[in-house]
Amino acid sequence: MQQLVSAFRRTRHLLPELQIAAGRLAAAGRLADSSPAASVDHLLFNTMAEPTPKKARAGYTHSREDFLKVYEILRDELLNDECLSAANESAQAKAAQEWFKEVNDYNVPGGKLNRGMAVYDVLASIKGAESLTDEAVFKANTLGWCIEWLQAFFLVADDIMDGSITRRGQPCWYKVPKVGMIACNDYILLDCCIYRVLRKHFRTHPAYAQLMDLFHEVTFQTSHGQLLDLTTAPIGSVDLSKYTSDNYMRIVTYKTAYYSFHLPVACGMVLAGIEDPAAFDLAQKICVEMGQYFQIQDDYLDCYGDPAVIGKIGTDIEDNKCSWLVCTALQVASEEQKEVIKAHYGRKESESVAAIKTLYRELDLERRFREYEAASYARLDATISEQTLLPKQVFSSLLAKIYKRKK
Repeated sequence: MQQLVSAFRRTRHLLPELQIAAGRLAAAGRLADSSPAASVDHLLFNTMAEPTPKKARAGYTHSREDFLKVYEILRDELLNDECLSAANESAQAKAAQEWFKEVNDYNVPGGKLNRGMAVYDVLASIKGAESLTDEAVFKANTLGWCIEWLQAFFLVADDIMDGSITRRGQPCWYKVPKVGMIACNDYILLDCCIYRVLRKHFRTHPAYAQLMDLFHEVTFQTSHGQLLDLTTAPIGSVDLSKYTSDNYMRIVTYKTAYYSFHLPVACGMVLAGIEDPAAFDLAQKICVEMGQYFQIQDDYLDCYGDPAVIGKIGTDIEDNKCSWLVCTALQVASEEQKEVIKAHYGRKESESVAAIKTLYRELDLERRFREYEAASYARLDATISEQTLLPKQVFSSLLAKIYKRKK
């Protein structure tokens, strides 16, 4: 323990690294009955005054590799949580710990990571990358991973509800033979990881309550969007009268826009110390429109994207999804073409899927999507350029990542 005290006094600005060191000591039984979190908290609150924060190391590049290193730190902290502390004493607990690790590694870090990495980008755009301390960088990336855990929770649950086959180029988690419906508990665990991480790294932060409220609010909004999606177009029950543009935009706003765009931007703003309600309102407005555009891209890629590139087999037609493609088709189709949609949409047979895709080609939906994409980008770009409440880079970096994306 004396070694840990000495190390802390020399390197308090490297708190994240110290937490990992404490975790390893605890795992080896060298902290007696104290958990790593308790040991570090004791040191944090019972030593000298805080030193001047250390600036982030020169030349820090916000790369996927650096971001993934933070995931490994946070995951290992979770594995050393007191709930799993008996892993060295019990074969049952050890098996649960190994399962928990696999749940995380299989579902959390495998995506594009745009949502999570955006938190640092927003913070750096507001405060200036050169002014950020190591701690600020770590906290931004920690919040980013909380968003990726939220994404993993949603996707594991969504794949079960949709009966999806693949996700990110591999079988959906529930499709792994040994998993099945254990995945229902696993997505609850993934959600719980968010609040375990927030408590560990932000419980003394002045914005802790605000961050907790933000994640809870966005989770509720997204769950509401999923409810709208499932009840508007339930699998096996086709009611084309519900496939309207208004219904569609309501679904995608709640199901996608808030957690994919508003949440990362709001997290970065909170860390940057932004308090102006007008700035948050503006950010929400821009992010919601960006999220709508993103989901319409997703609907297009579900039908026209290469499964080898997008990492999944599109099933929106078979699953009777209220997608942008079918809503647009119903707006421009003739009565005869609408009969084709009624006869074949929402059916699993390959002939029905082919009939819908043929109709989409007849209606030139690819061209209509390209026209929508160009208009949406121009509108967003103008809004971003004209506003003065936040640095333009807060939003333009996000828009650049999704414009004309292929996956």
